[in-house]
Parts: sequence; C-alpha cells; structure tokens
Amino acid sequence: LKLRLQKKKKKKKKNICKASMKERKREGKRNRERASKREREREREREREREREREREREREREREREREHKIKREKDHKRKRERERKREIERKREREREREREREREKG
Repeated sequence: LKLRLQKKKKKKKKNICKASMKERKREGKRNRERASKREREREREREREREREREREREREREREREREHKIKREKDHKRKRERERKREIERKREREREREREREREKG
C-alpha cells in the first residue's frame, strides 16, 4: 500500500502532431511580437506626451518671464514719471518764488 502511494503517477503524454506543435509555436511568437510592438508604440506615445508637457511648461515659464519683465518696465516708467512730476513741481515753485521777488523789486523800485 505504501509503495503504491509513494509511486508517482505517470503523466499521460498528449498526442499532438508536429505540424500543430509548430503552428502553436508560430502563433505564440506572433502574439509576443504583436504585444511587444503595442508596448513599444505605447512607450513612444508616453514619450511624446512627456515632450508635449515639457514644451507646455517651457511656454508657461517664458510667459511668466515676459510678465515679470513687463511689470518691471511698468514700475520703472512709473518711477520716471513721478520723478519728472516732482522736478516740474520744484521748477514751478522756483518760478513762483522768482515772480514774487520781481514783484517785490517792482514795489521797491
């Protein structure tokens, strides 16, 4: 009894002719090739998507840079304008002062 339990069952060999074996082998190979081709295509698509994303990011960066430069330029222009205004105001005050001096001179003279 023990011997019978210990003895391994012999696997029944499937009777498949060589032609169908070859056909199966070829089919498997074709499937693997198709799968790897699909995988390569997917990888290329992912790479293209990453490249597009990088390009969009660069474009956003350029846009931010332009905005920043524009802001700086506006601030400089504003500063210059205020400075000009201030100088004009000082000049007006001096002119008024001179006028007053002339009036005084006329009144004395």
